[in-house]
Amino acid sequence: MKLANQTQSPTVAGFFDAATATVTYVLHAGDGSGCAIIDPVLDYDPKSGRTSTSSADKVVTFIERHRLKTEWILETHAHADHLSAAPYLKSQLGGRTGVGAGIKIVQETFKGVFNLESTFATDGSQFDRLFEDNDTFTVGALQGSIMAVPGHTPACIAYRIGDAVFLGDTLFMPDVGTARTDFPGGDARTLYRSIRRVLALPAETRLFMCHDYPPGNSRAVCFETTVSEERAKNIHVRDGISEDEFVRMRTARDTTLAMPMLILPAIQVNIRAGALPPEESNGVAYLKIPLNAL
Repeated sequence: MKLANQTQSPTVAGFFDAATATVTYVLHAGDGSGCAIIDPVLDYDPKSGRTSTSSADKVVTFIERHRLKTEWILETHAHADHLSAAPYLKSQLGGRTGVGAGIKIVQETFKGVFNLESTFATDGSQFDRLFEDNDTFTVGALQGSIMAVPGHTPACIAYRIGDAVFLGDTLFMPDVGTARTDFPGGDARTLYRSIRRVLALPAETRLFMCHDYPPGNSRAVCFETTVSEERAKNIHVRDGISEDEFVRMRTARDTTLAMPMLILPAIQVNIRAGALPPEESNGVAYLKIPLNAL
C-alpha cells in the first residue's frame, strides 16, 4: 500500500497532557501555513466537575506564534479517557471539525446507555465532516487521506498526511502494544486486521500515537515511531504474531483492565463533538452516571 504524496513530510508538534497521558498534535508545513489540530484535550477535574482550557491554550499560543491558519480540528475517535477541546479551539482559531463516520454507531449506542435527551441526534451532525475510508482532504498544501481502523471502537480512523499517520488508540509505542477492544462495538479480530493494514505502509512511515504509558516509568514519554519499529518490536502485534494469537491475548488481557477514570464524562461530551450537555433550567449542565448498568 502506498501513501499518497508520501514525499511530503509535514512538521508535527506534540503536546503531552500528563493527567490523561494524551497527546494533542498540530500538523503544518511551516510558519504561516494551514494546520490541523488532532485529538485536542479539554482539562477536566472529576472531583469538582470543572473544566479548564490550560492544555488547549498551549495549542492556541503555538498556532498564533507560528502564524498558522487552523483548517481542521480532527478526532481519531470518541475518546473514553479525556474530554475534547474542539469547541473551544474552534471558537478561538476557527477550522472545521472532523471524525470517522462510524461515530453514528457510537452515538446510537451511548444515547441508549446514558438515556440522553430525545433531541440528541445520532447522525453525526455535531461534527462538520464525517470521514469515510479512503476519503481525501487537504491541510494547506498538504494532501491527506483517511484509513478506517475499527476494532478499538467502530469510529476509529487514522489520518495520513504525507509520511505521517495519526493512529489514535489503534497502536501504542512498541513496548506498550495495542488498544483494548472491550468497549461497545470493539472487536479484537477487527483491530488486528486494521493494524496489519497500517503496518503494510512503507517502513519509514512515521506513526503518531494518541497516548503513551511508559511501562514502569522505565523511559521518557515518547509518542512517535515508525512502521518498521512496530513490525519489529510491538509486544502485541509484531511480525510473526498471528491473528488468532492476537485475539486470544487481547481478549484475555482486556478482562483484567479497569475502566478509564474519565470514561463516563468523556463519552457523554465527545459524542457531542466536545460540547457539554444542554444546560438545564438553572443554567447548569449535568453529566449522568449510570448505576449498575455498565
